[in-house]
Amino acid sequence: QVQLVESGGGLVQPGGSLRLSCAASGILFNSAAMGWYRQAPGKQRELVARIIGHSSTNYADSVKGRFTISRDYAKNAVYLQMNSLKPEDTATYYCNAVNLGINYWGQGTQVTVSS
Repeated sequence: QVQLVESGGGLVQPGGSLRLSCAASGILFNSAAMGWYRQAPGKQRELVARIIGHSSTNYADSVKGRFTISRDYAKNAVYLQMNSLKPEDTATYYCNAVNLGINYWGQGTQVTVSS
């Protein structure tokens, strides 16, 4: 059974930082493309960052230079370090895995940026 379990969300002030974690099980993590998506109320889910292999990454323009995606093969985990957070980053963040052509999703973790 595939599980993607996110953690690390919460309430943070503008300019602050958060680190999201996603623990993956039940997939071939070594060959999976991993990503983070987000969805704000009334908006479509959008790609935030993706990592393929050890270090091939891409980011949404809105988060470039502020967010960093990384993965730990020993822990089957992927992370999203978010710095200089803005109110417009407020959303539910979802971990995504693409493994053997199949998309998998976590349950989401809420990030709220507000003073």
